Amino acid sequence: MTSKHLRLGRIAGIPISLDYSWFLIFILLTWSLAVSYFPSRFPGWTTWEYWAVGAVSTILLFLSVLLHELGHASIARYYHIPVREITLFIFGGVAQIQEEPENAQSEFWIAIAGPIVSLLLGVVFWVLGVISGSPTQLGAVFKYLGIINISLFLFNLIPGFPLDGGRVFRAIVWGATHNEDKATITAVMVGRFFAYVFIVIGVGIMFAGNLFDGLWLAFIGWFLENAAVAQMQQLKLRNILSKHTVQQVMSRSFTRLPANLTVETLMQEHILGTGRRAYIVFEDGTPSGMLTIHQLKSVPKEHWGERTLKDVMLPLDQAKTIGPDDNLWTVLSFMDSEGVNQLPVVQNGNVTGMISRENLVSFLQQLSPVSH
Repeated sequence: MTSKHLRLGRIAGIPISLDYSWFLIFILLTWSLAVSYFPSRFPGWTTWEYWAVGAVSTILLFLSVLLHELGHASIARYYHIPVREITLFIFGGVAQIQEEPENAQSEFWIAIAGPIVSLLLGVVFWVLGVISGSPTQLGAVFKYLGIINISLFLFNLIPGFPLDGGRVFRAIVWGATHNEDKATITAVMVGRFFAYVFIVIGVGIMFAGNLFDGLWLAFIGWFLENAAVAQMQQLKLRNILSKHTVQQVMSRSFTRLPANLTVETLMQEHILGTGRRAYIVFEDGTPSGMLTIHQLKSVPKEHWGERTLKDVMLPLDQAKTIGPDDNLWTVLSFMDSEGVNQLPVVQNGNVTGMISRENLVSFLQQLSPVSH
């Protein structure tokens, strides 16, 4: 369990998590189905039956969303793009793909895979509902899931970036223009248009008396607007960082520690009061490993005096490294995909410096000084 997510397990090696906001939408959706949707369509059930059917429908809906996201993840893996995690949250789900698709074709198929899964699920559930018979609780659940999955298919085809439809739209523009930046800017503009449409319609629905549905639609519009703005900011950041290299930013002064140094000495003489979080370990004058605060935390305090840095360090040939001529966007993307905050800069087997997220932030601040 993390501070924000509840880890459920893995499917095909992909971690599956619940954001805590999911519990809010689970309660709200179950309540809406139990007190409004099913009673209005299937009168005569007991209160317990309405709540049971509402809860089961909500759980199966989010299982459908999970399958939708697994559709994205499966095609991403087909294109050799790693998937970090799938998270279910208040707005549905997201497959966290570690790298952006390299071309329009892979972007298109990764984006369209989820809606195709939702369409197939919608058809299957609707057929099961017809077979089961609508008056029955089971038939009602199946027909609801059929309707909602087909609705998700149609909703996700709206060309509002970063919805699936927006990514499909971006892939089409990308393929037609052979210009990824132009495709992204166009998709973001269209996405923001639909975000404002959702907000306006949502507010109108609220004034018409349907507070819950109107508020929900307006909230989705607000979410899409923020996501579109964030995507535009990411594009600007990429265009800035891709023009500069590691050697312009890296710190050439870094602490060289001997491999036979004990953890206790390291803690007393180098860590306390310095704020450094990563070190290069040398053995016989040659860089042999990297040591981070995270690795040190795994050593019990009672063993500090007997464990050396060589016992704790990550060998340099196993560490994540970067070259001095790599561009900064590559570095930031690599840090994100590997979940690290600093990287040793290696050239011809020698460590020439260190680069951290703090270095990147400082560099960006220098490029955009605050005016007084």
